[in-house]
Amino acid sequence: MTQEQLEDLQYLIEQSKTVEMTEDEISKQRRSFAYGNSVFENSKITKEMVDEEACRLGM
Repeated sequence: MTQEQLEDLQYLIEQSKTVEMTEDEISKQRRSFAYGNSVFENSKITKEMVDEEACRLGM
């Protein structure tokens, strides 16, 4: 990685620290994370299944 790339990356990291996510964004990110990790283990898992379980759990 070049010095310029490292500086760009550091800048992006610092900028990301100021981002305030809404509850909706947090929920979407949580579901995406759950789906990504679940489908890796079981290809039969769908996004709809994750959404249904999240709703059932009140998330």
